Amino acid sequence: MSTVDFAPLFRTAIGFDRLARLVDTAASGQEAQGYPPYNIEKIGDDSYRLTVAVAGFRPEDLDITVKDNTLFVSGRVANEGQRAEILHRGIAGRAFERRFVLADHIVVEGADVQLGLLHVGLKRVVPEALKPRKIAIGNGAPAATTPTPIANDSQEAAKAA
Repeated sequence: MSTVDFAPLFRTAIGFDRLARLVDTAASGQEAQGYPPYNIEKIGDDSYRLTVAVAGFRPEDLDITVKDNTLFVSGRVANEGQRAEILHRGIAGRAFERRFVLADHIVVEGADVQLGLLHVGLKRVVPEALKPRKIAIGNGAPAATTPTPIANDSQEAAKAA
């Protein structure tokens, strides 16, 4: 497997620190971990749903945070003491943290847990200033303008004297 060093590019580029973090995250293999499994679904033109398998976690054991266009989903099971000796552990209950890079203008609408699945609703909300807007075209008639009088300082001084 060949690796590409983007360090020279980032030394001379200004304002691309988010891109640098993205490349570093992808290169470090952080996303190669498989726990917990998740799905990302597009459910509308500007709507998405992230579904994370969180069997064994209660809603109070989960934490969802958005910081710097990154969504952090983490889980920590409170240690309540073992009631029985476990002969085989097939259901993982270990702590986890998943990070998802969000595009610009993606906001988290809400989250809920159903049947061991955490559903996080995401929506792209583009500000009005960035949306395309229609510009009206005139009919070619000159725009009505009212001339503004220009005050001449020398005329004003002569009248005052």
